[in-house]
Amino acid sequence: MCAYVLVAEDDEKQAELIRRSLLKEGHTATVVHDGGAALDEARRHRPDLVVLDLMLPVVDGFGVCRVLRQNDDIPVLMLTARSTEDDVLLGLELGADDYMTKPYSPRELMARIRTVLRRSGRPAAEQRDDPVVRAAGIAVDPARHEVVCEGSPVECTPAEYEILLAMVTEPERVFSRRQLLHRTRGIDRASTERAIDVHIMNLRRKIEADPRRPVRLLTVFGVGYKLKGDRA
Repeated sequence: MCAYVLVAEDDEKQAELIRRSLLKEGHTATVVHDGGAALDEARRHRPDLVVLDLMLPVVDGFGVCRVLRQNDDIPVLMLTARSTEDDVLLGLELGADDYMTKPYSPRELMARIRTVLRRSGRPAAEQRDDPVVRAAGIAVDPARHEVVCEGSPVECTPAEYEILLAMVTEPERVFSRRQLLHRTRGIDRASTERAIDVHIMNLRRKIEADPRRPVRLLTVFGVGYKLKGDRA
């Protein structure tokens, strides 16, 4: 079963581990780091499952789950370092479909996700009308590992693909070099933050009409890079 999973986790390392595990399972994943962003993403692109950390900023996991349950029946798998019985019961009373306490193994989490998806009977992502992630004229298909820009295929290296997938999934978000490096570290362990500049330069040659005057993949001086545009 291939599904679209929304991961709401403020710990970037944990979120990246979950994202990579989901991609290995053939799922499509979007990562957000606060409860407000989780609710916005759930409204815009109704996921098949939400992996939801309880200790989120802006709106905590309990609040996110409460809102989701008022408006939808999206399955929710809660994650937390808090394992008291009251927390577990409150999460389940709010409508969580499953509950895991930290630390957990990625294999166990993927097994729980398979069980929740199977139990919920949500449609597989490959059966959706359009599982592709789009922004700024760029379409990324995680299931097929393909990139298209303005209708033309784009050949990307594995590191370039991971960077572009992150940016298309969260357009207008400014990514630091270190954050982008985390996306590519499993591909090229020898990479440094400066290597991200090279990947960005190569991507601009592939997706910009004039790489010297980019209009999509922009530099935010002193911070990092962002993709200018909205999710389609």
